[in-house]
Amino acid sequence: MSISIRAATADDAGHVLALVKALAEYEKELDKVKMTEAGAREALAAGYVRALLAFDGERAVAMALYFFNFSSWTGKRGLFLEDLFVAPEVRGQGLGLTLLKRLAGMAVAENCGRMEWNVLDWNVSAKGFYEMLGARHATGWETWRLEGEALQTLGS
Repeated sequence: MSISIRAATADDAGHVLALVKALAEYEKELDKVKMTEAGAREALAAGYVRALLAFDGERAVAMALYFFNFSSWTGKRGLFLEDLFVAPEVRGQGLGLTLLKRLAGMAVAENCGRMEWNVLDWNVSAKGFYEMLGARHATGWETWRLEGEALQTLGS
């Protein structure tokens, strides 16, 4: 197996969507994915989201989907990792670590104050992996979300 990693382009929208769906299936939330290939293409083209894709030949087998945000606490940009997914058949080969190292390198090069992501509370193996890297759980903070009808109501 020969893995290559590169930045995604808008033409990779199909690969991005397939990996997002694979992640959602792993998390038992495939029915929650509303993104379309056209939507992924638009988001990638506009720079709203970026991704690193890992390929085994022509097949995309891993992805780190991310975007830049801003922290008023640090006064700097931050890198937010939205999704990290490695296909089951290539796990255990260091691909997730390689993707995270590349993202951390980008964050350093961009003078980001931090790199953040969310982890599902039941994903003990991911938590252990992130702790091994030196990441820490930001205790005291909870993710809150406004979506769907509630978002429409508040925004109108």
